[in-house]
Amino acid sequence: MDVRVQGDAFDVGAELSAFGQGDANVGAVVSFTGIVRDVAGGLDRMEIEHYPGMTEKAIATMVDKASARWGLADSLVIHRYGVMRPGDQIMMVATAARHRVAAFEAAEFLMDYLKSRAPFWKKEFGADGSSWVDAKDEDEDALSRWD
Repeated sequence: MDVRVQGDAFDVGAELSAFGQGDANVGAVVSFTGIVRDVAGGLDRMEIEHYPGMTEKAIATMVDKASARWGLADSLVIHRYGVMRPGDQIMMVATAARHRVAAFEAAEFLMDYLKSRAPFWKKEFGADGSSWVDAKDEDEDALSRWD
């Protein structure tokens, strides 16, 4: 398990290339990369804040749950903080498991958790000012399917 909360950009290709290598029992690797998007057409930047230590611990707890539930061989979560612009990578999840269904479901579980419950605070800045990003009902609904 590797959980990283960092300000710097990351190289998805290099991360994925290094992930899950050398385990002959791994039959599937699933990855997802989240990108800052300009939903309303006018986003200048997004600023993400977090509490160091607390954020990593909360994410690691969810990764442990995913690992136990789906028998993961390995997992990687990278989430950025600081200033990001549309098109920038914001996060990456990778899971490795013996079978593809387990790898896919674990990755979806972790993405749903990161979207709705991970302790990050996001603020968007555009031509009309700034606003905090609120939780969305559809994100909560997505997370509830894992209960």
